[in-house]
Amino acid sequence: MELNKIFESFEKNNIFRNKSALQINFQPNDILFRDGQIKQIALILAPALRGERPSNLFLYGKTGTGKTLSIQWVKEELMKRIKDESKFELKIKYLNCKLKKVSDTEYRILAEIIRKLGGDIPDTGLPTQAVYSKFVEIIDEERQLIILIFDEIDQAVKKISNDFLYNLTRLNSELSKSQICVVGVSNNLTFLDELDPRVRSSLSEEEIVFPPYNALQLQEILRVRAEKAFKEKVLEEGVIAKCSAYAAREHGDARRALDLLRVAGELAERNDSKKIKLKHIDDANNKIEKDKILDIVSSEPRQFQLVLSSIIQLSEKNKKEPFFTGDVYNFYQEKCEKYKTEVLTQRRVSDIIQEFDMLGIINVRIISKGRGGRMREIKLAITDDVLGKVKEIIKDSLYYS
Repeated sequence: MELNKIFESFEKNNIFRNKSALQINFQPNDILFRDGQIKQIALILAPALRGERPSNLFLYGKTGTGKTLSIQWVKEELMKRIKDESKFELKIKYLNCKLKKVSDTEYRILAEIIRKLGGDIPDTGLPTQAVYSKFVEIIDEERQLIILIFDEIDQAVKKISNDFLYNLTRLNSELSKSQICVVGVSNNLTFLDELDPRVRSSLSEEEIVFPPYNALQLQEILRVRAEKAFKEKVLEEGVIAKCSAYAAREHGDARRALDLLRVAGELAERNDSKKIKLKHIDDANNKIEKDKILDIVSSEPRQFQLVLSSIIQLSEKNKKEPFFTGDVYNFYQEKCEKYKTEVLTQRRVSDIIQEFDMLGIINVRIISKGRGGRMREIKLAITDDVLGKVKEIIKDSLYYS
């Protein structure tokens, strides 16, 4: 039977030794090319070992530049050094703000932190101020220092507002026994510039920039991980160099490089190939591009999905005719009315359109109208084979949220 052949070929497994070495949550024994950043993080957070509140810290750099890996590394090392007989308790809690149902409201963020600290609170139903009171009550019942790490913090601010950050950083003035330190991590290089000045001054007391990896650094990272992940002699000559070149084009994204290598290995395995070949890297790149678009669409907040849905409908309606930002805004307003959602300003919708352009979901072309000013012509850049799934994700999200 055909299924038996498939399962037997996977049981033989000629490709992988330990696939987890190429996955995002893998913690290597050594973090390459980030010694400087790790040392800075350690110096800033080290006072926590004496029970002193460290400065709030902000880490930023493009996706896949080692921010999360580095802060998790320092977190683990700090926790190893805390002695049982310490006169205070150190708690370091990590929260990924990209996760839906965790960080799309101030209430849910606080509820998640309370749960991580061992408290209990309903998913909904209480006034936000009551949740803050519960939060203060839980953390101030004993002498403790709490470091809260908010990964992809820009996602939470995009979904709600600056206020929860400001409230968190100001909470120390209300606490008698405990103290809070906030560590923010962001892929958005301009995120701090967009914050309310009072929030920025309280959040980013210390800042560390993570530059992109270059192609040679990516090759070394991949070589070390590949030794752990694959069986001997399964990589065709030039595979690691090609992976690195692709990722270097994507702003030195190590996560992208590791994903490419892992997916290429999976495709080689499915094809019953004894080796990972250069063509598997090209196929993996095409697959990841599709998956990336679907991931972006499913994780964006409701307002973004309404704007994208408007663009898709206009694109299908005007197959040969160009359409512009104003047309999208008119469609978007109708959708907000249909789904009983607050209407954003035209300027805010224009910013969302610009973000879609940066993500490669649409292409925007500036057209000069002489004295009439300039207009932005919009073209959908999602391929037909992905579009159906995108529409399905938006429909389900708008219907069930």
